[in-house]
Amino acid sequence: RTYSGTETEGQLLNSFVQYFGDSLGKKIKRMPLIEEAVLPGDSLLTLPVVIIGNGPSGICLSYLLSGYRPYLSPEAIHPNPILHTKLEEARHLSIVDQDLEYLSEGLEGRSSNPVAVLFDTLLHPDADFGYDYPPVLHWKLEQHNYIPHMVLGKGPPGGAWHSMEGSMLTISFGDWMELPGLSFKEWAASKRRNIKSDRVMPEEIACYYKHYVKVMGLQKNFRDNVYITSVSRLYREKDDEGRSHQNEDISTQHLEMEDGQKSLIKRNWEVRGYQRATDGSHVPFCLFAENVALATGTFDSPGRLQVEGEDFPFVLHSMSDFGAAISKGKFRGKADPVLIVGAGLTAADAVLCACNNNIPVVHVFRRRVTDTSLIFKQLPKKLYPEYHKVYHMMCTQSHTVDSNQHSAYTSFPEHNVLSFKPEMKCVLQSASGLKKILKFSVALVLIGSHPNLFFLKDQGHSIGHHSNQPITCKGNPIEIDPYTYECTKEANLFALGPLVGDNFVRFLKGGALGIARCLAIRQKKKHELIEGGDGGGDGVP
Repeated sequence: RTYSGTETEGQLLNSFVQYFGDSLGKKIKRMPLIEEAVLPGDSLLTLPVVIIGNGPSGICLSYLLSGYRPYLSPEAIHPNPILHTKLEEARHLSIVDQDLEYLSEGLEGRSSNPVAVLFDTLLHPDADFGYDYPPVLHWKLEQHNYIPHMVLGKGPPGGAWHSMEGSMLTISFGDWMELPGLSFKEWAASKRRNIKSDRVMPEEIACYYKHYVKVMGLQKNFRDNVYITSVSRLYREKDDEGRSHQNEDISTQHLEMEDGQKSLIKRNWEVRGYQRATDGSHVPFCLFAENVALATGTFDSPGRLQVEGEDFPFVLHSMSDFGAAISKGKFRGKADPVLIVGAGLTAADAVLCACNNNIPVVHVFRRRVTDTSLIFKQLPKKLYPEYHKVYHMMCTQSHTVDSNQHSAYTSFPEHNVLSFKPEMKCVLQSASGLKKILKFSVALVLIGSHPNLFFLKDQGHSIGHHSNQPITCKGNPIEIDPYTYECTKEANLFALGPLVGDNFVRFLKGGALGIARCLAIRQKKKHELIEGGDGGGDGVP
């Protein structure tokens, strides 16, 4: 790592915490940008909240932590009479200050998280029934509810939306992609953007999110080009006030007194990483936080087949790599097809992209075309005609139907990839065990993606529903309290969005609501303790 002098160090950390005011100025100046091997002392600045990830999850959480509060609109009547009665009971209170478990009781929706369903029905009442009702909420900025926080992201606000393939339409309607307090349609109209349909391109959404942070006054909380290298707990011995100890191998049951021996108290989180400067150099930093919220999404690590030859350079794992190969003319003059593996929407996007560029396709997937769990079965034909076009080809242009392997598209349902060969050949195996060898120009493996939580102990495997297994959105999301979104296996660590199973922007906003309510309650209790004379100490939660 390289960085130039103390001025660069000071500039970075001053930018991290400049909004805390002059009272913290001395602490800011003393706070060093340190290397990994150095353990900091107790005198360094501690933030109440650090949010890792600046996509829609992180943006929405920052919005609520900045003091924005949702109230039931005076003229609003929610179409669910039971929910509306509950809302009327505490009309004078913001939703953040109400009992979320009580409000969400009995609600049903397309998320397994009850607060996500609650917040969605308040922002988009009866949306799943095809209605376009306006939100029943209005928003107020209450400065006294501001909780200091920092949002750290690799790129500009909007996260992975800035790197998605620009030629494809979003799955959700534009309205469902919007964040609280700023209508997507009104924003698009104000920018004179020609939105031709209810579904929009990812670049439009990315631009909207970036603008949202600016227009809502959230910029001071955001830092771009930041890469996290570790998030770990600090521990302190009860009888040792002057020193801190980091010991990630200690289990929580050993943190209590046993037979008069020394015990360890869990302290704050230590967040380490670096910020990439304009000249490409890395400026390392170390922050401390009472609470950490994971909002990283699931686009970090593409899913892999784990088969022989998958690391060959002609085996790709992302739409962006495929688009780059097309742009570079790698398919010009090649008769061999592109091999696309996967039966999800990203694989369907790749099929459409190849067809639009006159590239022949061999499409391989494990499921039957009649499998009811295929995503195409859940999409209305009128709203998603291009995906149903792909699904129709999957069903009608199978290798068993047309023996001509040189057609523009051929599907291989119920087939697995066994290996890739250096001569650009692929070995497939059918459900009956029959093996086939196919020649291709480029292989594109699109079987989903997984979060990369390498910066956590054991890559976060210990905080999922299934311990000691990788975190995945569908099979093994992070286990949380359903109303606070706090990890059940790690206090003061929160997660929201795809990490807890909410892939759609519609539902990840509920995570921000649950976390904001939990932290607001804790901040209030903390202030009451301080005012009551029990404050002081080192800020350990």
